[in-house]
Amino acid sequence: MPRYARAEREALADLLLALGPDAPTINEGWVTRDLAAHLVLRERRPDAAGGLVLPPLRGYAERVRRHLAARPYPDLVAQVRRPPLWSPISNPLTDELANLMEFFIHHEDVRRAGSGWQPRDLPAGLQGALWKRATPMARLALRRFPADLYVQAPGHGELSVGRGGEPLRVVGPPAELVLFLSGRQRVARVQLDGSAEAARRLRTASLGM
Repeated sequence: MPRYARAEREALADLLLALGPDAPTINEGWVTRDLAAHLVLRERRPDAAGGLVLPPLRGYAERVRRHLAARPYPDLVAQVRRPPLWSPISNPLTDELANLMEFFIHHEDVRRAGSGWQPRDLPAGLQGALWKRATPMARLALRRFPADLYVQAPGHGELSVGRGGEPLRVVGPPAELVLFLSGRQRVARVQLDGSAEAARRLRTASLGM
C-alpha cells in the first residue's frame, strides 16, 4: 500500500527545518512554529484535539497549542516527524486514511507562502488518492453554494454539486481541487468556467472547516 501520508509528513518536516520557526504560512496569523505546534497537538494531545472541531473547546486547544509552540523548534519538528504509535490517528493502521489530507495540505500551506513556488509534479497514484478525498470534500463544502456546480479532475472524474442555478465548472488536478475546497482558493491553480460573478463568489466563499 502506498504511504503517501508518510512521504508528505517527511517532506513537510524537512521543509519546516529548512525554513526555520518564523517563516510564513498560508494559514492566517501562523508562522511555521505555529503550524508545527498544531500538528503536534492534533496527534499527541487528545485532551485538546477536540477543540480543532468543537467551538466550546477551542480556547483550551489554543492555549495548549501556544504552550507547545514555545518548545525548542527542532524538538517540535522532531515530534511532527515521528508521531506516537499510540495515537488513534497516526498508527500504521490509520495513518494513510487520517493523515494524507492533513499533511499534504499543510505541506502546501508552507510551500505556497513563499515566493516563486510552482505546483509539484505529483505521482499519478497520489493524485488518484487525493481525488478520492476531494469528492466528499466537494459534496460537503459546496452543497449549499447557489449554482449548478461541476467539479472536474481530467483523467480522474467529475461530480455535480451545489444548490442549483447558473452553471459553473471547477476544473483542475485533484491536488489543486483539494486545496481549493479546503479554503485555499487564492493559491489553488484551478480553472473556473462560468460567469465572472459566480466565479468571484466561489473564489471568496468560506470553504473548508
